[in-house]
Order: sequence, then C-alpha cells, then structure tokens
Amino acid sequence: MDAITKIESLYHTMSKSHKIIADFVLKNYDKAAYMNVGQLSEKTGVSEATVVRFSAEIGFEKFQLFQKSLKEYAKSKLTSLQRIDLTYDRMDSENILSSVLNSDIANIKNTLSVIESEDFNRAVDSIAKAENIYILGLRSANALATFLGFYLNLMFKNVKTVSSFSASEIFEQMFRIGKNDTVIGISFPRYSKRTINALKYAKTQGANIIAITDGPESPIAANADYSLFARSEMVSFADSLVAPLSVINALIVALGAKKKNEVYENFENLEKIWHDYEVYDNAENN
Repeated sequence: MDAITKIESLYHTMSKSHKIIADFVLKNYDKAAYMNVGQLSEKTGVSEATVVRFSAEIGFEKFQLFQKSLKEYAKSKLTSLQRIDLTYDRMDSENILSSVLNSDIANIKNTLSVIESEDFNRAVDSIAKAENIYILGLRSANALATFLGFYLNLMFKNVKTVSSFSASEIFEQMFRIGKNDTVIGISFPRYSKRTINALKYAKTQGANIIAITDGPESPIAANADYSLFARSEMVSFADSLVAPLSVINALIVALGAKKKNEVYENFENLEKIWHDYEVYDNAENN
C-alpha cells in the first residue's frame, strides 16, 4: 500500500499528535512529499521524533521510505496547477537553468542505477525479432514515440507509430496485432489512460509488451513483458524526458549493432536518396 492508503486505513488508531501529521499529509500530500523531517515537524507543530515515529507506525522503517512512497503517490496525482505551485516553492528563480539541468543529470544517474540490463537486452531481442513493431506514446510521451519511430523506420520495414486523437483510432491502428508482434508503450506521470488500455488489449492478443516508464508502480508496467525504467522526476509542469530519451537512444544504438549489416545497407541506400534529392544542406554547393 502507498503512504496515503496506509494513513487512511490506520487513522482511527492514531494518537492525537499522529493525527495532526496525518491530517496535514492527507490535505497537502503534494507538498509533504518533498519535506524532510524538520520541515514536516515545523509545519505540523510536533517534534521531529514524533514525525519519525509516525512514519514507523504506518509501516515505514525509515522516514525516507515514507517520503519515497508519498512522492510516488503524488507524482501521478498532481494537477498542472499543483505542479506550478510546487515548482516555484522549491526552485531558486534566479538559478532555473542550473536547477533544471542538475535535476536532469540526477534523473540519468538514477536511471542507470535502476534499469535492468537483462530486461534491456531482452527488449532489444524482442524488437529485432518482431513481425511488426508498434510504438505507442501519447500526450507528452508522443515526442519520445515519434523520435523512436523515426529511427526504427529507417532501420526496419515493419514499424507502426500509433497516433490518434481518440481511443477508437488507437484500436483501429492496432486491431491486427498478434503474438509475433512487439508493442513499445511509453508513459510517464500523469499516465495516459488510452496508453494503458491499448497495452491491455495488445496483451490479450498475445503481443510482446515493452514498457518505457518511471517505475514498477506504473500502470503500464503491469502488462509488460519487459520494463525499462527511466526516472522523470518533475521539476515543473513540464515533464522531464531527458532520461527516457537516453534509454530510447540506447535501444536504437543496440538495435543498430544487432542488425548491423541490414542497417548499413539501408543507410547506404538512404545516403544516395538524400544526396540525389538534396534532403540535407550541403555547404560545398553554396
């Protein structure tokens, strides 16, 4: 159970001081998730020792584990308005550039520590062997899906980047999916319900599912055969997609290495087309 569910289930057994903390967290989980022991103590008017005992009472051995659970809960629930409030409460407005870049660096480092190389390698094999490759990423994740689709289309004949403005259009593009196909689903908080439902459908059809998402609690990980976790800790109302993009880059490079001869031949032909039809600017011709 997440921290909020635990608080709600144990609330009636709590002492008066613990109920004070519980009331604050339930009403302000978006802010409480980013408070340390001292800050939560100051906000609720109870001692730091009481805050630590509170987290232990609801089942967290360390306060940091309580905070982590609260963050996981909060990031999938926060509205854009809550994100804006939280961002500018936490961020130094004079150093936004360094704050954002340092946060993205931390996301990449944390991704490296949580991603499973075995799942990554199996995901590469699944894509390479697939009869058809479907890529699904909606809303802000659409940028990632488009980027991945662009490069896989240059490498393989059988790539379909699913895009739509309605739920029915998604299923119309995926209704032929079968057990020899692979679907790459990409979603980060706030998770797209259309993506969740489309992956559920693909699973019922026997397709292999690869989830690129933020952690095991993600609803798209539940239907995945292989999950590639990338950290996307929010620093504003805009999602941080740097670490997910790095994982996608790694997938592209690994697939290129696995299908080296085919990819070389494809790009040899493409270079001729690009040259003949002047796709790229050639400074020598200017």
